[in-house]
Amino acid sequence: MSTITIHQLDPDIVQQLEERAAQHGHTIEHEIEAILKSVLAAKKPSNIDLVTVVNRRFADFGDFEIPEIPREPMRPLPIFDVGDL
Repeated sequence: MSTITIHQLDPDIVQQLEERAAQHGHTIEHEIEAILKSVLAAKKPSNIDLVTVVNRRFADFGDFEIPEIPREPMRPLPIFDVGDL
C-alpha cells in the first residue's frame, strides 16, 4: 500500500476527521481510506441495484427492520356510463 502525506491541512478538517473516525470506531487513516473509497466508487458506473446501494449506505447503522405497512386491497375502478351524455 502507498503512503500519502498531506501538508498544511486545515485544523478544522483534521478535527472533523478525528470526530468522524471516533464515531465509526476507526483510526483517522482508516476513515480517510473509507471516505476515498466511497467517493471513488460512486464515480464508477456499475450494475448495482438500488437495494444494494441503500444497504451499503445505511450499513453503519446496524441491523434493523423496517416494519411492513399493512395495506388494503385496491379499490375497484369506477365505471362511468357515457350513455347519459
